[in-house]
Amino acid sequence: MQLPALPVLRLRGALAAVTCSLALSLAGCGTSGTAGTPVTPACTPTVAPVTAPATPVATGTLTGVAMSVKVLAGVQPITGASVQLYAAGMTGLGSAPTALASAVTTASTGAASIPAGYTCPATNSQLYVVSRGGQAGSAAANSGIVLMTALGACNQQTAGEAVVVNEVTTVAAAYALSQFMAAGGVVGATSTNVTGIANAFATAINLANPALGTSPGSTFPTNGVSPAPRIDSVANLLNACTSGTAATGCSQLYTLTANSPGVAPTNTLDAAFNLARNPGTSIATRYTQSLVSTAFSPVLAAAPADWTMTITYSGGGMNSPSGLGIDSAGNVRVANYFNVASAFSPIGAPLYPSGVTGLGLDNSYGLAVDANDNAWIPNEQSPYAVNSSFGSVSVLNKAGASQAGSNGYSAGGLNYPIAVAIDVNTTSWVVDYGNSHLTLLSNTGTPLSGASGYTTPLFAFPVAVAIDGNHYGWIANQSSNTVTKVAPDGSSFTNYTCCTGASAVAVDQQNNVWVANFYGDSVSQINSCGTVVSTGYTASGSLNHPQSVAIDGAGTVWVANFRQTYITELAGSTTSSPGAALSPSGGFGADAGLLEAYALAIAPSGDIWVSNFGSNTLTEFVGLARPVRTPLLSTPQLP
Repeated sequence: MQLPALPVLRLRGALAAVTCSLALSLAGCGTSGTAGTPVTPACTPTVAPVTAPATPVATGTLTGVAMSVKVLAGVQPITGASVQLYAAGMTGLGSAPTALASAVTTASTGAASIPAGYTCPATNSQLYVVSRGGQAGSAAANSGIVLMTALGACNQQTAGEAVVVNEVTTVAAAYALSQFMAAGGVVGATSTNVTGIANAFATAINLANPALGTSPGSTFPTNGVSPAPRIDSVANLLNACTSGTAATGCSQLYTLTANSPGVAPTNTLDAAFNLARNPGTSIATRYTQSLVSTAFSPVLAAAPADWTMTITYSGGGMNSPSGLGIDSAGNVRVANYFNVASAFSPIGAPLYPSGVTGLGLDNSYGLAVDANDNAWIPNEQSPYAVNSSFGSVSVLNKAGASQAGSNGYSAGGLNYPIAVAIDVNTTSWVVDYGNSHLTLLSNTGTPLSGASGYTTPLFAFPVAVAIDGNHYGWIANQSSNTVTKVAPDGSSFTNYTCCTGASAVAVDQQNNVWVANFYGDSVSQINSCGTVVSTGYTASGSLNHPQSVAIDGAGTVWVANFRQTYITELAGSTTSSPGAALSPSGGFGADAGLLEAYALAIAPSGDIWVSNFGSNTLTEFVGLARPVRTPLLSTPQLP
């Protein structure tokens, strides 16, 4: 039996390891700094404005339906609680919601009825219920009991539907909506991120069933691994306060869930929100306190690596998943090394049950999504009749149909294309690993860089590209200690000595360039003036063969480590300590099952998606990053 060839990743890695050390002696252009030591810019950075495609906005109004609410602490009814229905705000992240109708009070059974007739600000307004105060069973009244249930769009509610508000629904909402929340049960998004907040609400409902108050929800896909034990453990942590079974349950909870400035919450909803936003602190003590209550099960058998909420998905035909992209609907598009393209909904359900094959897909590492939600996938190889076996670029629409013929685009000098990025002006930049060239294509596949692409002796086995706000491309040279800045018309090439085996590159909102150094176990930073601010932030040694880097809507830097089982969070360029580790020394998600994490992408809901090359899975980190407008065109923007 003939064994399949090893992925080119392994082969090019061995070559790059040999050539990288030699390249360290080669001179590059640009101003350099020392590892971990920021350099004061020699100029004032300027950034050209990025005009992104328009996004949906909420419109119309709708008369709401009646609901039957039951508020519980574990299984105990909460009496005398004030229950308010809200529509999420749409004037900014954490903006004020709209209170719908009047608050109602729970009876001795924990039940309350919300009458019909209220007006939702928009047909698709995202609704949620907050319960405040009351007493559980025979315990004393407790103003610190604040619980929440996410319901979803106004036009998706049914008359007389049952709604449970308890600790499980509170935890699910706090995690899924954490990037849209503020203290006190405030939930809001920008008016142009209707998609992101809708997907976040869908994730909350995916994590906890609003009708039953149990995890997972009825919409949880069969190809996912439910995080119910972690949700139930956090719910028990809250229940030690809400149930009144422990005299110090509330004070302990508040102490363990203080926010990053150290301010303790005063109610259970804010405690859950703080925990979701600060998952790397008090890890063991939070777990110990969760054991005080046994209201919910199953629970974690031991303290977790951290308190991030993760879901692992399989299926969709994934076979060594590599490049990732998020489309305008929040769907996750996935390239695979072994000749298949996959796609998943915002809640992880496969959109193509067995993936898409053919259409030129062959040994693929990269993926980018254009403004029309087409996934561009470079293929390192092709049949001899197509570009003499030197590869092609497949383009698939949301339905998985080809927009580039039966074999993909093959003109413009493509030669083992490995990576792609798409500018806001629709130009696709394709990196040719085979001959160290760069091919630019129009949105119809017409070459824009001549018959053989752009080339320069400065390229050294390039493997990645990102586009800045001024339409310049930044090329990662894995077999060198440089990245190369390329003018869109190919008129100039500038090298920056910054790196050690660059594997990925991203550009932030201020046009700072961030480079993942696969062989340097670090991330470099170059500012928009061309100053190398750092030749390698190491995150206190937690970076290990970083393979992917992405910037969220707040400018925070996220890194996938190919040779570790976690992702790393770094402070962005506008902070007082750029490149400083924000994640624990063991990163985030060390127990999430990451294996050879290849790519990382951020959704408009604030979820982080990671492809696991070594296990044919995707991992979703729920609500961990600031939302990003998708598809990603040029630099990241808040949606």
